[in-house]
Amino acid sequence: MPRKRKLLAQLSALQSDSSFPSFDALGNLNTKPDGDSSPKSSKYFAAEKKNSSHLEADFFNQPCISLAKSFLGQILVRKLPDGRELWGRIVETEAYLGGEDEASHSKGGKQTQRNAAMFMKPGTLYVYQIYGIHFCVNVSSQGEGAAVLLRSLEPLQGLDAMREMRSASRKGPTKLLKDWQLCNGPSKLCQAFGIDKTFDQRDLTQDAAIWMVPGPDLPGEQDVVATTRIGIGNRGEWTQKPLRFYLRGNRFVSVVDKKTEREMAAMGQLSCLASVPPSRT
Repeated sequence: MPRKRKLLAQLSALQSDSSFPSFDALGNLNTKPDGDSSPKSSKYFAAEKKNSSHLEADFFNQPCISLAKSFLGQILVRKLPDGRELWGRIVETEAYLGGEDEASHSKGGKQTQRNAAMFMKPGTLYVYQIYGIHFCVNVSSQGEGAAVLLRSLEPLQGLDAMREMRSASRKGPTKLLKDWQLCNGPSKLCQAFGIDKTFDQRDLTQDAAIWMVPGPDLPGEQDVVATTRIGIGNRGEWTQKPLRFYLRGNRFVSVVDKKTEREMAAMGQLSCLASVPPSRT
């Protein structure tokens, strides 16, 4: 079943619950303060978000690689000071394993004021700055100094606000960003969600301005591509380790590994052939 049809079917099932708001009611909730009734959220996720609970500490308390994969399909929520909420489905992550990982900020177990959040309890945000201007957001996991980088999101709600914040961070005249351009990279998603250094060391299970909720359509193992991380330079064997994970076929991913995807497709075809019983003559 195509993804959109599947999501619509999920929404229909949720609507059958009498305690759930109707689409008309949700439409009224999504109108802008000035009376503009143009939709601000994805119609596929409008219902689920009203009935979603926050991801709790137990979810984050898992090994780094496991958490990086488990994040795929979950939803990051950001509540702006004016009350608007931004929603984005996580579609790409990278795992940084701590002390032994030569590409990690905590390599060798080194703890500094900058990376202190990596050593805090699982579910703690680690926000750092690159090139003196852009921010990246990570989430601590099990393991000394281990954390998961959030690389890309699929925008679901608050796209107009995301465009405003992305435009504000860009110099000179800018073209209107397409949906897939809003959060397809770690610094882009931070710009779109208004995440800066003030979010460093915040607890995703307790914070009132940023949290996660369970995704309605979680991927299977066959949907997840495992490949090399982006932009880590020459880190020996760690440069080639498959510690970046993304949803195969999702157009909101920052960088696609076509070679790995072709290999996955070939393996899938072989598996299908192997499962076909021999014909009887």
